[in-house]
Amino acid sequence: MRIAAFVGLVAICCGVLAAPAGAAPREDLVLAIGGEPETGFDPVLGWGAYGHPLFQSTLLARDAGLASQPDLATRWSLSDDRLTWTVTIRTDARFSDDTPLTAEDVAFTFNTARDAAGALDLSVLEAATAVDAETVTFRLREPAIAFTEFFHTIGIVPAASYGPGYARQPVGSGPYKLVSWSEGEQLIVERNPLYYGPAPAFRQLTFLFTGEDGALAATRAGAVDMASVPGMLAGIVPEGFRRQEVRSVDNRGISLPMQAPGKTTPDGLPIGNAVTADDAIRHAIDMGIDRQVLVEVALGGFGSPATGPADGLPWGNADETVAYDAQAAARLLDEAGWQPGTDGIRVKDGLRASVPLYYPASDSTRQILSETVATLLRPLGIEMRPQGAPWSAIRRVMHSEPVMFGFGSHSPFEVYSLYHSSLAGRGYMNPTFYANATVDGHLDAAQAAPSMEASYPHWRAAAFDGVTGYGSRGDAAYAWLVNLTHVYLVGACLDLGETQIEPHGHGWPITAGIAGWRWTCD
Repeated sequence: MRIAAFVGLVAICCGVLAAPAGAAPREDLVLAIGGEPETGFDPVLGWGAYGHPLFQSTLLARDAGLASQPDLATRWSLSDDRLTWTVTIRTDARFSDDTPLTAEDVAFTFNTARDAAGALDLSVLEAATAVDAETVTFRLREPAIAFTEFFHTIGIVPAASYGPGYARQPVGSGPYKLVSWSEGEQLIVERNPLYYGPAPAFRQLTFLFTGEDGALAATRAGAVDMASVPGMLAGIVPEGFRRQEVRSVDNRGISLPMQAPGKTTPDGLPIGNAVTADDAIRHAIDMGIDRQVLVEVALGGFGSPATGPADGLPWGNADETVAYDAQAAARLLDEAGWQPGTDGIRVKDGLRASVPLYYPASDSTRQILSETVATLLRPLGIEMRPQGAPWSAIRRVMHSEPVMFGFGSHSPFEVYSLYHSSLAGRGYMNPTFYANATVDGHLDAAQAAPSMEASYPHWRAAAFDGVTGYGSRGDAAYAWLVNLTHVYLVGACLDLGETQIEPHGHGWPITAGIAGWRWTCD
């Protein structure tokens, strides 16, 4: 459907033109803040992992400062051997179908998510068990302090009614319930009258799936109250809106396969890359990219250079820096035997320093990043050929070719999932089959720590411990490029309250603070 026609249809059918100053308070909002999840709204399959699950409740929540707060859980504790979590849940929670939520539902949700072997890796969970209606225990196979991340992100589903159609018709105990979903077009939700928490200020939310250009067009037409836009489209703010910038740990980086080619996955997909297996190539790529140029060119200035997968978070290594130095990168390649060929691309033992750089074709930001990276590396004699593709195609080559990935989580488990050898090839976890026994040891020590705070030095050491690590001073297993600033165009009458540092953009992370949204125009 053409964008103009789509926006006009929304405005006419939904009656949602943005309100001018002085308009009466509204109970309904229209939002264009991202796409719809591929697997629907099922927490067992990953819905809510990068934001608020909206329809479901979680055991714990995070406040604007990211501190853990009770949600369904009222008490939680870890045993001395760090293998058993005991959680007590509130007794007044009910699902939107008016059935009570009990510890049995919590145990069922976690066990089902473990067995689904989907986007969530709960393999460390031996069993979740309902001790009584209010108490559930989580027995782990080994200490894993980052397991608590799942308490914040996995929405609880009803054991009695959960089934194959759940993702399209979710039942939960969260602040909203689904009314209708026209896939590819819009989702309508309304306030859940059985929600145990404070009632949200807005009765109904309509989410439009417009795409990036469509979201901007919708704001210009006054057909939405808020839209998420990439930095390159955020320079001009339509009348009646303000630009709200939200800090994030949503990063973009290039995976650099370290394995030599020759092996395959059990499904027959190739592993390894002869060019990026060379240490000099990876480090030259890492230091040969001017990240500030990327921020300005690809993000319109809305972002910052990245040095790792957890910049600014307590478990990130603040000593990780990537100094742009094209001359040093060139010397490194010279010393490693990579000599310029007749076309300017370096060659070593008959192998050209040329690789594709895959990115999701629907993502304009990753496309611009990929094209700019290719331009910046060309003078070094390294050829990266940007290639847009659907994720279905990228999944077939991501173990052997560089990919412009996006990650960013409120949990250090993301670092574990990117670099621990035991997770190689599981979904999008450790896609390049990176393996460093010392890094594994640091990550295991972090998981075995008695508290999250005690784990931080081990996570940092995994990046670099003075000798080796996954980061720029060690293996340079990724070339981390930029951290995005999430940019929202927000109607003048809509107050979002205090916002969190947001994770990766999947899952509408801005809705984590929905309890604090208010309409300010009288």
